[in-house]
Amino acid sequence: MYIDRAMEKTVLQIQNSFPVLLITGPRQVGKTTMLKRLADENRRYVTLDDPLLRELAVSDPALFLQRFETPIIIDEIQYAPQLLPYIKMQVDKNGRNGDFWLTGSQMFHLMKNASESLAGRVGIVNLLGLANSELTGQSSIPFNINPEDIMRKLKTAKPLKLNEVFARIYRGSMPALYANDNVSTDLFFSSYVQTYLQRDIKDLTQVGDELSFIRFLTCVAARTGQMLNYAEMAKDTGISPPTAKQWLSILVSSGLVALVEPYFNNVLKRMIKSPKMYFLDTGLCAYLTKWTTPEALEFGAMSGAFFETWVVSEIIKSYYNAGKKAPLFYYRDKDQREIDLIIHENNTLYPIEIKKSGNPSKDAIRHFGVLEKTGLNIGNGCVICLASDFLPIDKKNWLVPAWLI
Repeated sequence: MYIDRAMEKTVLQIQNSFPVLLITGPRQVGKTTMLKRLADENRRYVTLDDPLLRELAVSDPALFLQRFETPIIIDEIQYAPQLLPYIKMQVDKNGRNGDFWLTGSQMFHLMKNASESLAGRVGIVNLLGLANSELTGQSSIPFNINPEDIMRKLKTAKPLKLNEVFARIYRGSMPALYANDNVSTDLFFSSYVQTYLQRDIKDLTQVGDELSFIRFLTCVAARTGQMLNYAEMAKDTGISPPTAKQWLSILVSSGLVALVEPYFNNVLKRMIKSPKMYFLDTGLCAYLTKWTTPEALEFGAMSGAFFETWVVSEIIKSYYNAGKKAPLFYYRDKDQREIDLIIHENNTLYPIEIKKSGNPSKDAIRHFGVLEKTGLNIGNGCVICLASDFLPIDKKNWLVPAWLI
């Protein structure tokens, strides 16, 4: 069963505007499936997971491109960066948009090589797992706190109860888990972690100790929604802080973890300057932190952190699916005043609180006023929560049900 992806429109726009389309993102999120779905019959598909084809692409890129003519999909391009200069020469010669569709699962090598080799010739988008809007068949736009946009979505959105939200959080966003309801999440994620380690980490990085890396991966999962602290993570996993920094950069570049930077303004003097970490697939995060059922997760000590993580990942997906970078920040100062998320667009700040509650009090927006010191425009704010309806808190702030993201 194929689930329509919100990014499809963005992909088609890019392929009409650039000779090369590059889709990055973690393994198993549906990059190849989506491209095959969108491809015409005459577009060839080649995967560099095939060791023979990979060897040809690495050892003789020119011959590889003679053998496989355009239009073409080349899967896992990070295994043969030697192809990129030859792709550049071919697109410069032919001048046709949409000739090359590339996918890659390892952004920390791929993005640098693609940006340098294909500057001005490549449109790059990042695909994550299934968004809630994709699972419910709703339209997807970058999340904003425009009441008109939210009211429009409210007319067709399917409400989710608390247990349904946590069932979705527990299952995660990998398409394979929704194509077949009988797939065991434990078996899937166990295989996923091993594949990730063996095919990506060991092939492309200098991670020598698998067990230490898995401990570090679990440590990061246990700290989802928390501020980044390399020293504490290093201490918990028995590695050095520089190693912790290197390994976290791998997780970020692999699309498994996102960092939300603190909002910085010269007027705000007592700010915390460490980013916050979020696992981008809550199902993988739940597997790594040993939650065995949605109910246990819902009533467990990490339920608030998982709910916040899910909300943040859904907002990030809404921007990625439109081909945009999510303009997200958070605020925290040394007086313990905190705003979970801030959208910064067009010289305007939009504050967001995230509460695992069906009826948050007005106290939830008490720190929004600190942003008035910045001198920027302060737009509408909201509390994303488990409310059953979209309701006003006051003239500028709203309660937004999480299933409306």
